[in-house]
Amino acid sequence: MAGKLTVVGTPIGNMMDITIRAIKTLREADVIVAEDTRRTMKLLKFFHIQPKQIISYGVHNQEKSLPRLLNLLLQGKHLCLVTDSGMPAVADPGGILIDACWRENIQLDIVPGPSALTSAIALCGFDCSKVLFVGFLPRGKKRRKLFRELKDRDVVFIFFESAMRVGKTLQEVLDIFGDREIFIGRELTKVFQQLFRGKTSCAVESFKETKGELTLAINLRKGEEG
Repeated sequence: MAGKLTVVGTPIGNMMDITIRAIKTLREADVIVAEDTRRTMKLLKFFHIQPKQIISYGVHNQEKSLPRLLNLLLQGKHLCLVTDSGMPAVADPGGILIDACWRENIQLDIVPGPSALTSAIALCGFDCSKVLFVGFLPRGKKRRKLFRELKDRDVVFIFFESAMRVGKTLQEVLDIFGDREIFIGRELTKVFQQLFRGKTSCAVESFKETKGELTLAINLRKGEEG
């Protein structure tokens, strides 16, 4: 009898943002499948969880690890899939394994948890009845091409960006979309969390030099131009 893969959400910053069910599920799992085993072990130690087995499953080895993981599932094992933070498969590894489970008729379950995407939607205050999320942006010409393609879309456009690239990205947002309303969540739920909402031109000045991980939401809804 085939086993089960449970997709488990983990904190995006603050360790206390984990559910009771997630802790219970991780304790009971036969195998924890982790994007970065070192980071996951820190989380497990914090909650006194001793894994029976932990296997690396990151961007670099998704395809290579897949046969081994499917074999464990087909043996009847219960696997828990986690990433470094937030929900697996949301701009993180996991989609390939989940798709394979569907194809092999392996049982799936989910333990929902924190997400920078839903946090940004909740905090931005924009009309988010229409949202376009692209995860991490492409670089250079591909990023500018994407922006031009989205310029006339009636959506709130959400993406993740690194501190190293956010300054250039914001300038391109200003150049292509105009001076729109923008929300930026930096280091969400962490000690040095920063929330910004205002015009893109102000964001360009405010985030010239910054640190950490950022989630951006640009308000492109019709009738709400800057």
